[in-house]
Amino acid sequence: MSLTQSDMNERLQDYGKRIETLAKSLGLSYHPVDFELVPNNFMNEVAIYGLPIRMPHWSFGVRYIHQLIRQSMGHSRIFEVMFPGNPCHGYLVNTNTLAENTLVTAHVLGHADFAKNNHLFARFAEMSGTNIVEHAAAQAHRIEQAVKAYGHQRVEAMLDCALALEPHVDLNQELHRQPYPKERKPAPTSRPGPDDPFSNRFRNLPGETERVQESGEHKTTPFPPHPEHDLLWFIAQYGPELEDWERDVFLAVRHESFYFYPVFACNIMNEGWATYWHARLLREADFLPEDLYLDAVTCHSNVVRPFAGEQQAALAINPYHVGFSMWECIVEKLGLERAQEIRRDEDDFGFIRNFLDPELAEKLGLFVYEAKVDEGIKVANRDINKIREAILQPKFNYGAPRISVGEMKQDGTLVLVHDFEADGRGLDLERAARVVQYVHRAWRRPVLLQTVDSRGSPHELRSSAQ
Repeated sequence: MSLTQSDMNERLQDYGKRIETLAKSLGLSYHPVDFELVPNNFMNEVAIYGLPIRMPHWSFGVRYIHQLIRQSMGHSRIFEVMFPGNPCHGYLVNTNTLAENTLVTAHVLGHADFAKNNHLFARFAEMSGTNIVEHAAAQAHRIEQAVKAYGHQRVEAMLDCALALEPHVDLNQELHRQPYPKERKPAPTSRPGPDDPFSNRFRNLPGETERVQESGEHKTTPFPPHPEHDLLWFIAQYGPELEDWERDVFLAVRHESFYFYPVFACNIMNEGWATYWHARLLREADFLPEDLYLDAVTCHSNVVRPFAGEQQAALAINPYHVGFSMWECIVEKLGLERAQEIRRDEDDFGFIRNFLDPELAEKLGLFVYEAKVDEGIKVANRDINKIREAILQPKFNYGAPRISVGEMKQDGTLVLVHDFEADGRGLDLERAARVVQYVHRAWRRPVLLQTVDSRGSPHELRSSAQ
């Protein structure tokens, strides 16, 4: 018997309430979740934008078209989107089956529990509050006001610059950060006084007079006082000719980068935790009809499949598959209470390094591979440490090259330095040169980038006048 949309919605609402009761009885703790059934095109929009309302930019349109193509080829399907906060916002597609949306409801509750209790999510909520959706809407409104005042072309050009630096923030700093102190206190001297008998014995030795004279010379205080990795903050704070609305654009993009970082840094943990809980809640929800449960289990099997379609192996990990398998193993071996502590304290770095063991890696068929033009693709290593680092490598420094402001010269020239030793890689010089031009557009003074290419050869990229 087929159900009308009204019947499906009524039954989903009933199952949702009972699953929430079950979730709380099993120890899940989360802020209230506002669920909403939405059309598929709306789901694609919020998934691509990353927020229900966000500043407009052409790059989101490109991503939207890419998602439509992938979806039409059967390579990507978005079942839900959840935005943490108090309350959380959970979106479900209104064309999903009842079984799919029942599973998705349980999955969203797992995400909500993770977002409330994980330390990275909690730190952002402490700095920014739990109303990111409203905050993003306010930022989008200010951008719209800037478009009306200064024109679409100028605002979009500045958004190009800020979004080109989107991952270049210092997450160890506070979201609301103060400028450097204007006057730096001199470092305490250890030089002995004129009556010190020990130093008097050596004062007239060759070289001592010259050294005293040199110490009296005026030295320019370096600026910034230390390598500054928060490029968005630095340009917003010290851009020589930035107008207020332009600074606002940079700070808005920086705010969103802080918001998205916990999602990025905990992707495997978070998706695995939500998948563990949707599987467990459905398994223990004895009020669900048998046919609905079987359909939901089929959906679950597709979610945690390690590779797509008829393939026998994959060159990228499925975070649902790896995360779900790890959480099942942790709960089985260490218990739920310890699993909740890990959910609270770790991000993907600690999670993978501490809890992906050789036995599980072999069971999941994980390996490190090499891809060469003349030799094709081959398995390079099955060592557990190399597997862990291969999984984590794309996550270092928000997935971006580690660049800092090394110096701001007297004439305003901005010197950027690429820490390629920490990165372990050189840059694509063509793309790096484009980013240098974006920085120059906002900085309005010469910009230099000291880096190396893919072979490790040093280069200094200079901006050109625009």
